[in-house]
Amino acid sequence: MRRKDREVTKSEDIKGIIEKCKVCHLAMVDNGLPYVIPMNFGYELDNKTLNLYFHSAKSGRKIEILNKNKAVCFEMAVEGKLENITDPCNSGYYFESVLGFGRVEFVEDIPEKCRILSLLMEHQANRDFIFTEKQANGVCVFKVKSTDFTGKRKPDPNEHTG
Repeated sequence: MRRKDREVTKSEDIKGIIEKCKVCHLAMVDNGLPYVIPMNFGYELDNKTLNLYFHSAKSGRKIEILNKNKAVCFEMAVEGKLENITDPCNSGYYFESVLGFGRVEFVEDIPEKCRILSLLMEHQANRDFIFTEKQANGVCVFKVKSTDFTGKRKPDPNEHTG
């Protein structure tokens, strides 16, 4: 990372950024060309390992690509705001983001799919949901396991966090 002064390294700070994000951009490679899609997600963060959880239809372009190449890049960002709008040539943007790389693992175990779907909905809706086997069978569930991720932040000095 070029701007080490903006790097976020503490697990609890990265978790704080992820908690604010509801959409993760998942990038993959389709026959040598980039392909990126926004997806809702759930997650678990264990200090050095970030597991991102997604669900989708069982077929389609995304699933075809991921079956051929399981390597992905992901990015999520907290909506920020423009700084120094009086001088556009000297302006910047306050932001928080998480970016990383990982590999897709498709989840077939029904109890695990139900657990993951519950985590996903807990993150998205801040409520507990219980999923049935029938519901879990109706969707594709996959996770991206990453040990190569980082947070980055340019905080607004006028806002107090924490």
